Amino acid sequence: MADSPNERRVQLTWHRVALPDELPEGRVMTVAIEQGDTVKQVCLTHHKGQYGALDNACPHQGGPLGEGSIECNDDGECMLRCPWHGWDFDPLTGKPPGGYDDGIETYPVESRADGIYVGLEGPPPHERTVTDVMAETMVNWDVTHVFGMVGHSNLGLADAIRRRCEAGEMEYIGIRHEGAAAFAASAFGKLTGRPAGCLTIAGPGATNLLTGCWDARVDRAPLLALTGQVNQQVFGPGAFQELPLKDAFSAVADFSHLCLPGSNHAELMSLAIRHSINHSGPAHIIFPDDVQTDPAGDDAPPGSPEGRLGNTRISPPADALADARRLLGESKRPVIVVGHGARFEMDAVTELAEKLNAPVLTTFKGKGLIGDFPRHPLGCGVLGRSGTPVASWFMNECDLLIVFGASFSNHTGITPKKPTIQVDSDRSQLARFHGIDVPLWGDIGVTAHLLTQTPARTIDQRPEVEQRWAIWRAEKQSRQRDDRGQGIGSPVLFDALNRLVPEDAILAVDVGNNTYSFGRYFEASGRQAVLMSGYLGSIGFGYPAAMGAWAATRAHRFSGDPFWHRFKDRPVVCITGDGGFGQYPWEVNTAVLHGMNLTHILLNNNELGKISKEQRAGAWEVWQTTLSNPNIAEYVSSCGGLGIRVEKVGALDEAIGAAFEHGGVSTVEVMTDAALV
Repeated sequence: MADSPNERRVQLTWHRVALPDELPEGRVMTVAIEQGDTVKQVCLTHHKGQYGALDNACPHQGGPLGEGSIECNDDGECMLRCPWHGWDFDPLTGKPPGGYDDGIETYPVESRADGIYVGLEGPPPHERTVTDVMAETMVNWDVTHVFGMVGHSNLGLADAIRRRCEAGEMEYIGIRHEGAAAFAASAFGKLTGRPAGCLTIAGPGATNLLTGCWDARVDRAPLLALTGQVNQQVFGPGAFQELPLKDAFSAVADFSHLCLPGSNHAELMSLAIRHSINHSGPAHIIFPDDVQTDPAGDDAPPGSPEGRLGNTRISPPADALADARRLLGESKRPVIVVGHGARFEMDAVTELAEKLNAPVLTTFKGKGLIGDFPRHPLGCGVLGRSGTPVASWFMNECDLLIVFGASFSNHTGITPKKPTIQVDSDRSQLARFHGIDVPLWGDIGVTAHLLTQTPARTIDQRPEVEQRWAIWRAEKQSRQRDDRGQGIGSPVLFDALNRLVPEDAILAVDVGNNTYSFGRYFEASGRQAVLMSGYLGSIGFGYPAAMGAWAATRAHRFSGDPFWHRFKDRPVVCITGDGGFGQYPWEVNTAVLHGMNLTHILLNNNELGKISKEQRAGAWEVWQTTLSNPNIAEYVSSCGGLGIRVEKVGALDEAIGAAFEHGGVSTVEVMTDAALV
C-alpha cells in the first residue's frame, strides 16, 4: 500500500536552502543540499508569490535549470526555460506545456520565518557500480595514487576513486593540467617500478596525457591512463569532445581498451595493470560516461594480482653466460656501465664491481645509482654529453665494457669499439644500435651475481679513480671562479647543492642547460634517486615529476606492502630552468594544496639557454630564445609557498638551507649566467 501524503511527509528531511528574501520574485537559482556523502542539486523558483523546488536537470540533456530564467509571453503565461536548449516547464509544477509526459520531479517547499525549506527523502543507499569494482581492483593491485582532473565525462569513475580515497586505500592528487598528471605518473613509475593512474575527461583532457605517456613508454615506466569518453549512444557522429581515443593511444599504449557494459570489468582492470607492469609502459582504459555508473551488484568480486605475475628473475642462457665469462676472464681493465634499467639491482652490480676493482660509470638516466668517489671508491659519474671526464677517461682506457640496463643512446656515447658484454632483462634492448660481442638476456641482478663467480685477473683501478677525480675537482674549482657579472655560474650553484642536498633525496630534473650542468657537476651520494625525461627529453617534466616522487614517499600509508618503505618520507628536490618551469607553473598551487614537501631549485637565465647554445654551435643566428619572466620567487610566495630569489653567490647557502628547513613547498630562484654551464 502506498504511503499517504501525511505519512510521506513524516519521512522527509527538511533542509533550509535560502534566506527569506534571498530569491527575488520571478527568479530561479540552484541550491545544493548535502545528503550524507552525496549532494542533491535542486532548482528553487519564486513565481507569483510561491516557491517551487524542481529537480535541477532538464530531462533533455541534463541542462542546469537553476541557471535558466522565468519568461512570460504576452498572455501572461510564464515558463521556466532551460538555459541550454530552451525547453519550457511550469515554474512550480514542473509540467511542460502541451501535456507532454517529460516533466520534472518536484519536491515539497515550505516558507518559514527563518527561510525557505525543501523536503527530501533520504538518499538511496549507494549501488555498487562497474567502476567501483575497477577501483577496488586497483587497490588490490597496489595502485596507491591517481593524478588527474575530474570532469563531466569521468564523474562516475571519479566517484569510485573518491570512495577508495575516503576509505584510506589510495590518494588522489588533483592537478591543474592533464599533462602534469601524466608526467607525475611517469615519474612515479620510473622511481618505483609500479604504476600510478592518471585520470582525465574525454577529448582534450585525454590527448593532453599523450606526451607524458610517451615519456613513460620510451623510458620503460609503468603507467595507467584512465580517460572518460562520451556516452555510447552518441559514438560515431562526432559528438562534443568525441575523439577516437583507442586510435589516439594505440601507438603509445599497447594495451588500450574500451570499457563496455558487457566487459569483465575486474579482469579488464587487472589486465591493464598487469600489462603495464610486465611491459614497463602505459596501459589505457576508455570509460564511456554512461557505462561508469552501470550497476555491478554486491557480489561482483574485484580483481587481484594473486597468481597473475610470474617470477622475472631469469638466468641468461648457459652458452651466452660462458662467452661472457670467457671475455671477463681475459680482461685486465674492465669497466662497468649502468643505466636506468639497473636501478633495482645495484647491490649485485656493485658486488661484481668490487670483486673486479672495476670503475662504474653511469648513463645520464642512471646517475646516482652508485656514489661518486669517495662515497664509493669505484664511482666515476656520468658518461656522455652531460657527464664527467672521469667516466670518459675510463671508457677510453678499458679493455672490456660490461653494460647493465643501458640502451646505448647516442647521448650516452658508449663506444662500439671495445669488447662488450650487455645485460638486460628486455631482449629488445640488446644490440639495439650495433652488434654486441656478448648480448646476455637475463635478470640483471641474477646475471651480475653469476658473473661474480668468474675467476678474474683484473688490476686494481681504485688509485686511478682517485687520481682522475682529483684532476676533475681541480677543474671544477677553477670554473667556480668564472664570473662575467651576468649571473651565478652552474659550477658554483652545484657546488652548494653538493653540500646541502640530503644524502637520501629523490631528485627530479628537467630538460635544458640546467640538466647538463646537473649531470656534470652534481656529485651523487649513491643513496639518492634521480628522475628525468630520458629518451623523450621533454621540457616541463621536472616539477610534475617531483610531485609524482612526493606521492611515492607517501605510498606506504595506503598499502601494507613493505616495498613502499624504501621511499618513506624521503626529501624531494626539483631542479629546473625557467623554460621548463614555465610549462606547468600552476602546479605550484597543486603542491601547496596537498601540503607537499618539495624543494625546487630554479636556474633562471631568462633564456632557453640550451637552444641558444645549439644555435651558436650550428652557426645560426640566436633567435627567439629570450624569455620574459615574472619574479618567480614572488609568484611561489603568492601561491602559499616559500619563494627566495638569489642574485649573489654569498646568499646561496642560506637560501637553499632555508628552503630545506621550510618543510613545505619552496622555490629558490637562482639568477644564473646562461654561458657558465
